[in-house]
Amino acid sequence: MSIERTLSIIKPDAVAKGATGEILKRLEAAGLEIIGLKKAQLDETLAQGFYAVHAERPFYGDLVKFMTSGPVVISVLEGEGAIAKYRDLMGPTNSTEAPAGTIRGDFGTDIEKNAVHGSDAPETAKVEIAYFFDASQLVAPSQAL
Repeated sequence: MSIERTLSIIKPDAVAKGATGEILKRLEAAGLEIIGLKKAQLDETLAQGFYAVHAERPFYGDLVKFMTSGPVVISVLEGEGAIAKYRDLMGPTNSTEAPAGTIRGDFGTDIEKNAVHGSDAPETAKVEIAYFFDASQLVAPSQAL
């Protein structure tokens, strides 16, 4: 496996539950390095742009409304096979199908309020990371003191 980067968003439902610290702890415990981190309140334009790939799907409007309903915590994760590793930690998209011990199984409630977002492929990760972070905002482990 190679070193990869992936985007993580802790969604409004998990932030509202006070789960941010526990989720970040799980990421680090799994060997994922947090190289960029910010808390933000997405406005409609930002959420629409980020989820534009889903614009023609029936759930798009509800997704944008949900993602703008409260603050989110956005991070860039780096590590060996980071994309697959994070997707395993997240669990299935539908939280009702996610096993206990996964982030969605422990903190999500359904397919929409599923606690977290993660990139699904290296190409997607590159685009998603650039959507929220400039290169100057990312501190790779080798750059840390």
